[in-house]
Amino acid sequence: MSAVHTHTNLKLTRRMRRLRRSEALRAMVRETRLSPDVFMLPLFVCDGEGVRREVPSMPGVFKLSVDEAVRDAEAAKADGVRSLLLFGLPDSKDDIGSLAYDPEAPVQSAVRAIKRAVPDMLIVTDVCLCEYTDHGHCGIVIDDDIANDPTVEQLVRASVSHAAAGADLVAPSDMMDGRVGAIRQALDERGFENTGIMAYSAKYCSAFYGPFRDAAASAPTFGDRRSHQMDPANGAEALREVEQDIEEGADIVMVKPAVTYLDVIARVKDRFNYPTAAYHVSGEYAMLKAAARNGWIDEDRAMMETLTAIRRAGADIIITYYAREAARALAA
Repeated sequence: MSAVHTHTNLKLTRRMRRLRRSEALRAMVRETRLSPDVFMLPLFVCDGEGVRREVPSMPGVFKLSVDEAVRDAEAAKADGVRSLLLFGLPDSKDDIGSLAYDPEAPVQSAVRAIKRAVPDMLIVTDVCLCEYTDHGHCGIVIDDDIANDPTVEQLVRASVSHAAAGADLVAPSDMMDGRVGAIRQALDERGFENTGIMAYSAKYCSAFYGPFRDAAASAPTFGDRRSHQMDPANGAEALREVEQDIEEGADIVMVKPAVTYLDVIARVKDRFNYPTAAYHVSGEYAMLKAAARNGWIDEDRAMMETLTAIRRAGADIIITYYAREAARALAA
């Protein structure tokens, strides 16, 4: 028995599907576009030579010695990625994070080596103490409390050391009060007025940092980071944090994490219309990798959809471990 087809005489002047009929049409009217220029690739740099150790909780991400970091920088440039965010993984740590400002530490050494090999690569350096302290906290601990002002002094030393090595921007990620202004003043006084600051302005106390702490061995040995990182329930507070960092001299502001704070990215961009970065963090990356490995999602589609959402929310810069994969996908 054949199906009965009825035809309704719809009088529609606007049919939204008209512009979805082909890829050419969809591309022509696409509102949000990704480009490799938008992506910033994080690299974990450690001591040694010829070191390339995969992070178990972050498939495709490696701890790299300086020579291997140079290789990855060159490969990233070939893929179209033009900026890096460097994290240091020192062999030894102490209670004040003194290797954070050692001129021969992994980050400073990597900056010099990458600049020699890929001179036009934009290099941003993470400035925090958690990777360098034996207690895993982001600053100087006094009576079980993270002391703000002594920590800022250490962050200033690290920032100046990174600038001296040749970093284009320093990126304080600690969430101490006043650190952007102190770093800006110190850089200017020492002749590094052209070194920019990308501030982790709205950095939330998130469960999605777990794989990063696995990579950096930076989990706190006691307590947590709720005293300085933001409460995930707060949105208006993020605007106050961003405003303060802009007033203190930040050149770029950042929201971290990205996917679970798309509303904050949008509010920051709408309010300030300032260069805005968003960090697609380790846990967000690891979830996609795990689901893909279990065959539950199409990884390439999920990757691009996620990065597009971050861009659509208002991010000018997306820091992501998917940077190279996404760049290759866009070129395909």
